[in-house]
Amino acid sequence: MKRAYNFNAGPSAMPEAVLKEAQAEFLNFADTGMSVIEISHRSKEYDALHQETKALLRELMGIPDDYHVLFCQGGGSTQFLMVAANFFSKKYAAYVNTGVWAGKAMKEAAFFGEAYEAASSADRNHSYIPESFTIRPETSYVHLTANNTIYGTEYQTFPHFDVPVVCDMSSDILSRRVNVADFDLIYAGAQKNLGPAGVTLAIVKDAFLQTARQNLPTMLKYQTFADKDSLFNTPPVFAIYMVNKTLHWIKNQGGVDAVAENNARKAKLIYDAIDESEGFYIGHADKDARSRMNITFNLRTPELEKAFLAEGKARGFVGIGGHRSVGGCRASAYNAVPMAHCQALADYMKEFAQNHQ
Repeated sequence: MKRAYNFNAGPSAMPEAVLKEAQAEFLNFADTGMSVIEISHRSKEYDALHQETKALLRELMGIPDDYHVLFCQGGGSTQFLMVAANFFSKKYAAYVNTGVWAGKAMKEAAFFGEAYEAASSADRNHSYIPESFTIRPETSYVHLTANNTIYGTEYQTFPHFDVPVVCDMSSDILSRRVNVADFDLIYAGAQKNLGPAGVTLAIVKDAFLQTARQNLPTMLKYQTFADKDSLFNTPPVFAIYMVNKTLHWIKNQGGVDAVAENNARKAKLIYDAIDESEGFYIGHADKDARSRMNITFNLRTPELEKAFLAEGKARGFVGIGGHRSVGGCRASAYNAVPMAHCQALADYMKEFAQNHQ
């Protein structure tokens, strides 16, 4: 079977080796005579998987001992709500508005108090990452979005603040090394770099967790997940299983640093096709804010974009249309997208430009 050139923004490409491994043991997980989707989440076999997955995350990300590793459900959108419900304890909460998802997070926070923009890139259609911030007194926390899937921008380095820092890393977690200790809470939906949709990772510093509001519904409290090791209710067993496989794959690639180097090379292939096209392709993000995960660009005319996407589809390229809210084109080159697929896209871009000058 010919595999598609999958540049979907999420759910997105997974390592082929992981898919094959899961396929091979799908009917018999850990010699139980059952599929992983059939076993009890209270079984010793699942417990071993659960604990190993957390240990792999701690190893690969360098998560300090005083941080909890939690497996939640509801995606990043539920995290928007949970963050504010738990930690909006003072007069304000600060949000850096770098795109649609940052805006959605801020909208949810408004249910719990006055959420304000500490900075925004909206004045230039979110083509850059702000570098100056206004943090008011009595601010509970500042919320960042590490990588902006729709607009194709990414923090190259993270700012430091005198208030707790919460970061949505859904789009670039484990694509590069970050210092977890710089953040009080990190969360990430799995469906881009970690595994399939269905589980959301949350990494929360214990000292920050101790400040959380407790008069909340049970499943909205991070403390519930911490106290019960993410097993208060049935966890998304299959999604966590696939995260486990993906983490092993990252480790086998040489770890996060090796993956980051590969990601930089993949992104460069496509950015070079943009930069060397003499204006045929127009990158959306400023060069010093470019995402290695989501490469966004336009062609000279809407008619050319339509033709580019149609011909690309015929050649097996999937997911290269821009988000419905902004249009244009986008290639999401997450960890599992092979180098050969990025080379194929860059070659197609060059050929298309030559044929339509």
